[in-house]
Amino acid sequence: MCTDEEIIDGCLRNDRKMQKALYDKYASKMFAVCLRYSRSRDEASDVLQEGFMKVFTKIEQFSREHSFEGWIRRVMTNTAITYYYKNKQINEQKDINEVNELEIENVDFRESEFSNEELMGVIQELPDAYRIVFNMFAIEGYKHKEIAELLQIEVSTVKTQYHRARHMIQEKLQKLGKERI
Repeated sequence: MCTDEEIIDGCLRNDRKMQKALYDKYASKMFAVCLRYSRSRDEASDVLQEGFMKVFTKIEQFSREHSFEGWIRRVMTNTAITYYYKNKQINEQKDINEVNELEIENVDFRESEFSNEELMGVIQELPDAYRIVFNMFAIEGYKHKEIAELLQIEVSTVKTQYHRARHMIQEKLQKLGKERI
């Protein structure tokens, strides 16, 4: 198996074998990232392919001081955002005051009775804007301000969409839990 340094150097030379090595090494992890932002596996595949094309064409922009995998993940996330921004307008303007944070329970999605597939299915059912904001904040760790800048929406809209996504997820999980009984 090639090291990241060897892969990067090879990709900078447009070496097809090293591009394939990069793809083989990171495709499954990055597909999981793309899937979180997509409604279906087909959409995730489209985003993944676009993302890898960007990785290959912009690899000279990678700073070796940082994590290569982290850089690829950011490229995939940005590609997913761009994909949805082009195909669906996310600018659903709502006021943050419409969300009552006290109504939203604290649920730890990592330690739950639901499988990863069930959680992924619930997240994929969210409206696009909510799903993207939820993923960026709760999973990728972006700040509300960063999300607002990337999506070109107000910070209050980001907060509203995140809280509504959490609320919708909780409702769907409660329903799913009741169906098991």
